[in-house]
Amino acid sequence: MRTKSPHTDELLAQYRSLLPVYEKMAELIPERLKDFFAEAGIIVAAVEHRVKTESSLAGKLQLKGDKYQSIYDITDLVGIRVITFYNDDVDKVASVLERLFEIDWENSIDKRKVHEIDSFGYLSLHYICRIPESAYTHPEHPELNQIRFEVQMRTVLQHAWANMNHDTGYKSGVEIPRTYKRNLSRLAGILELVDDEFSRIRLELADYRRQVQNLVASGNLSEVQLDGDSFKSYLQIGPFDALMRQIAAINQAEIQPVDLSNFLPLFTEMGFQTLGDIDKLISDYAEAAYQIACFQIGLTDIDILSTSVAPQNLCTAYILKKGGGSFGLKWMLDTLNGPSEVNKEMAELLIEQTKDLPFLNQ
Repeated sequence: MRTKSPHTDELLAQYRSLLPVYEKMAELIPERLKDFFAEAGIIVAAVEHRVKTESSLAGKLQLKGDKYQSIYDITDLVGIRVITFYNDDVDKVASVLERLFEIDWENSIDKRKVHEIDSFGYLSLHYICRIPESAYTHPEHPELNQIRFEVQMRTVLQHAWANMNHDTGYKSGVEIPRTYKRNLSRLAGILELVDDEFSRIRLELADYRRQVQNLVASGNLSEVQLDGDSFKSYLQIGPFDALMRQIAAINQAEIQPVDLSNFLPLFTEMGFQTLGDIDKLISDYAEAAYQIACFQIGLTDIDILSTSVAPQNLCTAYILKKGGGSFGLKWMLDTLNGPSEVNKEMAELLIEQTKDLPFLNQ
């Protein structure tokens, strides 16, 4: 075993003197990264950090201490790891780093591009960075702008692979048989394929959402399948607003906006398959829903109404006109509000309130 040289001792002494700066950087950099990711709309799984321990550095210097003239030549004493959910987010994270820090391109490496076409293994993007004075300075620690640090960027699955490979193939320090190496390589290939598929599915979903938004905006509602994404886009154009304003005018009531997404399961269970079906419900039953509202609040002093009144009255009119009776109304209320015996009483009250309304006799 090699003994420590005077040069190694000097580098370790430099390390100890700069340790407070390393620790400050390990605290500062992740927080700034999180802020920039939030501004850029990038959601990451984790931002980790570590400062290399003195014992770990000593081991490294024992093997290749002659490579470094100064402690500033060692670029991984401060390490940051950004773990993303998707492959394409790795490049988005990289673009944030390029705006925020000075990148040492000569010593940075994209390990995603170094594999042969028929091999699989560790995939990660490594940037060696420096904090420019234009971005941040600390009067007590001017060295902070001289110290380079490493940022590793990879996906959750790449991170899982790296940990598994480290534990099974590297950490023990024992050469593992070719059979196990091959199995690890096969697993790496599977994880790489899954990573690509997750990114592909996300892109396809984004394209689908854009198509839905365009169809809704153009009014081609009969072409849009009813689902969570399409219903959300539909609600953004305010399909119940005109009816709600008409109902609120009965008492000159204030309209209180509420989330209407809970109507999606109800519309689905009612057999509606497209946004055009809901649009037809509005056109066919708006007058009936208004009649119900007139009877319910016309002789009251109610001055605040939630936006749920319009779609609920539309569904009430639809169920009654289709012969659903109190059973159908209770089912509607159970679906919207959760099962309750109170819903049975409310359903019976609705039957009583609406029994003589004109729309039921048309």
